Amino acid sequence: MVLALDHAHHQEYPGIHVQKTEIVSQPIAFFDFDGTITTKDTLLEIFKYRHGKARFYLGFLLNSPFLVAYKAGIISNQLAKEMTLKLFFGGMKAEAFNAFCEQFAKEIIPSLVRSKALTEIDKLKKAGAEVVIVSASPENWLQPWCREHQVKLLGTQLEVNNGKITGKIKGNNCHGEEKVRRIREAYDLTAWKEVYCYGDTSGDKPMLALGTHSFYQPFR
Repeated sequence: MVLALDHAHHQEYPGIHVQKTEIVSQPIAFFDFDGTITTKDTLLEIFKYRHGKARFYLGFLLNSPFLVAYKAGIISNQLAKEMTLKLFFGGMKAEAFNAFCEQFAKEIIPSLVRSKALTEIDKLKKAGAEVVIVSASPENWLQPWCREHQVKLLGTQLEVNNGKITGKIKGNNCHGEEKVRRIREAYDLTAWKEVYCYGDTSGDKPMLALGTHSFYQPFR
């Protein structure tokens, strides 16, 4: 079921000053990726793709104390994610990692994408909208898909040290309020009369609050 939320007012964020600009007649649209556009979480799927199901489940078993600590609120979403990324990709050469992500984007992501989501994106693009994917998943494997579909991307960025993936996140995990911060950093939303937002979890609610038209779990 589609739940559409229309917002008459936008939340103000202290310390962020934007200059009023000419209003853009075409809309801008922000989409969460995992679970909204796709049927599954690409973070989990890329772990399986890399190591196979047996090693994937073994890895999560070894990582279970951190996942339990996250669920209990003892550690942050970001730390739990970093520990998992380090376990599966830590020490991998960045060049090889990016090539692997390109392969994953080509071979796996298309099978995960909801047809209704693609239809909505195409409809918005035909209306002249700027479409932006805003995701907690790393940009490395989302960028190839975004490039193919000619949409913009704001995602989690991974740290590279001495040419290798460390498993750490550069800056903050693009989740919750960080999605709002990244959007406001990249776009002056006062320039758009219509702002469309699409998400599927509580972590997307801050972003959904930005929309003049917001949709929760719209493609299920």
